[in-house]
Amino acid sequence: MDKPLSIKVQIAERFYPLKIKREDEEKIRKAASLINGKVLQYKQRYTDKDAQDFMAMAALQFVINLLDCEHQQNVVSLEEELGVLSSELDNLLNKE
Repeated sequence: MDKPLSIKVQIAERFYPLKIKREDEEKIRKAASLINGKVLQYKQRYTDKDAQDFMAMAALQFVINLLDCEHQQNVVSLEEELGVLSSELDNLLNKE
């Protein structure tokens, strides 16, 4: 079993030590970069707020995007299932 990799990621001016799988390093660093970019956008737009407000808004936006993706995936799955059912109904109707 591979030994966990110890890294530090910076998110909103704080460093967080993590022990991760080696193959997850790029994904984790990219996630931290995306969060920092979103926090910076909010920081530039709203100068009267603090870091916790920026983090909360970034988290909210990312979760909304995640929910949208999950919904789209469910719609695609439903469309595929409906296509299969439609084919099965066509086959049954053609047999009669």
